[in-house]
Amino acid sequence: MIQQNISLKPFNTFGIEQSAKYFVSFSSIDMLKSALVDPETQGLEKLVLGGGSNILLTKPFNGLILKNNLRGISIQKEDEKFVWVKSMAGEGWHDFVMFAIQNDFGGIENLSLIPGNVGAAPMQNIGAYGVEIKDVFHELEAMDIETGDEVRFTKKRCQFGYRESIFKRAFKNKYIITSVTLKLTKQHTLKTSYGAIKDELKNITHPNIKDVSDAVIRIRQSKLPDPKEIGNSGSFFKNPVIPMAQFKLLQEKFPEIANYPVNKHFVKIAAGWLIDQAGWKGKTIDNYGVHKNQALVLVNYGGASGENIYQLSEDILNDIKSKYGIELEREVNIY
Repeated sequence: MIQQNISLKPFNTFGIEQSAKYFVSFSSIDMLKSALVDPETQGLEKLVLGGGSNILLTKPFNGLILKNNLRGISIQKEDEKFVWVKSMAGEGWHDFVMFAIQNDFGGIENLSLIPGNVGAAPMQNIGAYGVEIKDVFHELEAMDIETGDEVRFTKKRCQFGYRESIFKRAFKNKYIITSVTLKLTKQHTLKTSYGAIKDELKNITHPNIKDVSDAVIRIRQSKLPDPKEIGNSGSFFKNPVIPMAQFKLLQEKFPEIANYPVNKHFVKIAAGWLIDQAGWKGKTIDNYGVHKNQALVLVNYGGASGENIYQLSEDILNDIKSKYGIELEREVNIY
């Protein structure tokens, strides 16, 4: 059941060659429980892999990799306005969005084509085009890696923040998410105010959730490289949120700075704009670099190491701090 010295290259979208000392793939809760109590791996560090789309491997992993292949989507309950849909954590996120669209369940159409699996969605509190998973989140089920206990997490307990949750902080590597239940709509309120979506839908008089999903897919495909063709993990950096006073000073110096007001005290700055203006967009170093169409995306053109990508991200962080006084934060998990 547990394999040894396995290459992780097929299991991360960056296409980085690294190895795991121990590796197991589980497709049932019982298989997961068995793997966690296996005497051969007791006491070793454990890491859950889903779609491998939000991870950068910089060194061999000397513990146990747990590859989540839990599958299945089911309707838990419904009323006139809402439907509660449960997805096992090993389902592909975009496949789950397509299931919702096909059944006319709304709320996640703006999150179409985001890579990765359902289990990673609440960990990251994934978001795009004005929507975050916390907006539709109901609950998740997870297993305590240490005890094997199965635990339910409510929205409040997940402590969602901007591209983060308690699973990226206090509970990092302590739980394995096994299923996620979302509360989706039957009577939809579309979110189309994001400029690019507006443009895509300008010729459609009465758009529906499929129209929005199709628009998001077209936008993402035009900007973001397909990991199957060019190794990447999507957006590598978070958009920084800075105090209004700091923003006003920056705006005086850089009037065109791309920004999104959060409230009267804070402003979100487009990290991609900062990186682009600093001259990094499209920059290539040997066999890796920054994507030509999207400055937030670091790419592996083939054969780059995790250390190469990490050092590139470090150089960008330092440059942005030097030029703008803003500390960018990585969205991708580094191992």
